Amino acid sequence: MDSTFVLVHSPSVGPSTWTPVAAVLRARGRAAVVPSLVDVGAGAPPYWPRIVDEVLASAPQGPLVIVAHSNAGLFVPLIAEALRGQISSCLFVDAALPPRTGSARAAEPEHLAFLGAMADPDGILPRWTDWWPDEAVAELIPDGAARREIVAEQPRLPLAYYDQEIPVPAKWDHVRGAYLWFGEPYARAAKEADERGWPVTRIPGDHLHQVVAPAEIADWLVAASR
Repeated sequence: MDSTFVLVHSPSVGPSTWTPVAAVLRARGRAAVVPSLVDVGAGAPPYWPRIVDEVLASAPQGPLVIVAHSNAGLFVPLIAEALRGQISSCLFVDAALPPRTGSARAAEPEHLAFLGAMADPDGILPRWTDWWPDEAVAELIPDGAARREIVAEQPRLPLAYYDQEIPVPAKWDHVRGAYLWFGEPYARAAKEADERGWPVTRIPGDHLHQVVAPAEIADWLVAASR
């Protein structure tokens, strides 16, 4: 029985950062789901239980491949624990790599300071694409229709989301893992994945390269999950 790909987007953006890849996988006869995490920032912390709940609500019965992009990688251990027995592999795509055990912070202190300067008086941040100049976003997402969809669905997360501590259950990485990176910001995570003995691949591109080249990323997902 083929595994279902569960494509987990960064809570900083929305599910349309994965829907092109999901469409390619389905066209090839593979099952794929994309949980929506756009509402997980509503309400008080902690935020991670809502992320796990949304993924669980979308995950079907049977074997699963968990695929995480960007800071969604930090939630993979909790997702893997909640779906214990169903996970065939955990694949990280230009993603934060959690420690083997303990806990992880959603943002490093220096990044938290950068974010704090943008928060409004209620502690709410601008949309992720509003952190950057328009021309940088256009370069990141060249297709105008895709860019408009991604921009429109983004949440405005509270600063507290990035200040949360995320538990990391022990032995979460005893299932098969693999790492795909696009650009230099994730070179360190790729190196750490390699040191853990995981297969590591680079496909050069920007951080949302899965939107730009969904077929190429789908190829890697299928190969890495075998």
